[in-house]
Amino acid sequence: MKEIKNEADYKDVMAKIDGLMAKGSDKVSKDELAEIRSMALAAQSYEQAKYVIEAPTTIVGMIEMRMFEMKLKQRDLAQKLDVSDAKLSLIMNGKQKPDVPFLKAVHTQLNIDANFLLEHA
Repeated sequence: MKEIKNEADYKDVMAKIDGLMAKGSDKVSKDELAEIRSMALAAQSYEQAKYVIEAPTTIVGMIEMRMFEMKLKQRDLAQKLDVSDAKLSLIMNGKQKPDVPFLKAVHTQLNIDANFLLEHA
């Protein structure tokens, strides 16, 4: 599969992928599966270059991103950080500033850069 260079190419590739996948997994040949994979990789490369997601700029944003990445619910996160659900809720809703023990736990348990935490606290 050649490189996708613009939105029109991208839409064309996605339409081809949809068409092949509409056949059903039991009716797609090995060659078609290889073609789907090749087109999907090209589409993924285009998406990663075109649709850049900005990194969070707040502590809460960074924590939310890590929660998503780690598939954690707020209750699970509170346990991981060894804080009460209420305290975590207050911090996440901007009603309480994070204290040093909380920031230390966020750094060690969620692997969030200490410099980022210090700059945004």
